[in-house]
Amino acid sequence: MAEAQYLETTQGRRIAYHLTKGKGPFVVFLGGLKSDMEGTKAVHLEAWAKARGQAFLRFDYSGHGESSGSFEEGAIGDWHQDTLAAVEALTQGQVLPVGSSMGGWQALLLARAMPERLCGLVTIAAAPDFTEDGYWASFSDAQKAELESRGYVELPSDYMEPYRISKRMIEDGRKHLVLREALKLPFPVRCLQGTADTAVSTQTALRLLDHADCNDMRLNLVKDADHRFSDGPCLGLIEQAVEELLQVRARGG
Repeated sequence: MAEAQYLETTQGRRIAYHLTKGKGPFVVFLGGLKSDMEGTKAVHLEAWAKARGQAFLRFDYSGHGESSGSFEEGAIGDWHQDTLAAVEALTQGQVLPVGSSMGGWQALLLARAMPERLCGLVTIAAAPDFTEDGYWASFSDAQKAELESRGYVELPSDYMEPYRISKRMIEDGRKHLVLREALKLPFPVRCLQGTADTAVSTQTALRLLDHADCNDMRLNLVKDADHRFSDGPCLGLIEQAVEELLQVRARGG
């Protein structure tokens, strides 16, 4: 297995990545919270890209995987900076982000920051604004007090060890919300969402679909698929969504 390469950002972070050269546009995988670029979806898409000669990028946000920093010190804005740095330094021409969970939020932030670079967008169980609508909205008074006094709270996860959610993550998240104001997506978008997802609800997917200003946006609800969205049929649906958008671009749509 090839070793990761590293990108030094202007913020002083060391971002680990794997880059596959090929024809454009660049497919860029954006992982979820506390996930990394060795996850099933990222590695599967890389193999798919290599098989068809497609340019592809996967990387770890700071505080994730092989990149520098600690997760507990990170926040949505930091990972947005990491995403911008990776896309600007490592890709050329148009890009097609594939954002999973928190990566879906990051993909939407990328679309807002550089819409001219995107030719399409695929989300998988996208979790826009989850620090506010998921975490903060569900915190008890005791948890909010703990956040204020200790600077963090710990939350259980269905998929890994408990998350330590910092006060900074909550406050920084409020600076990067995408469902409170106009969200223009001037390219085709395909959203995938499992109905058995216990981390991101179908209501979140429907809210994004309703909120976004997009002329070609479709939501595929997959019965009984969970948040991982990583079994064979789900991986096939991800491939299909990416291929469809690449075909739309090739037709000039």
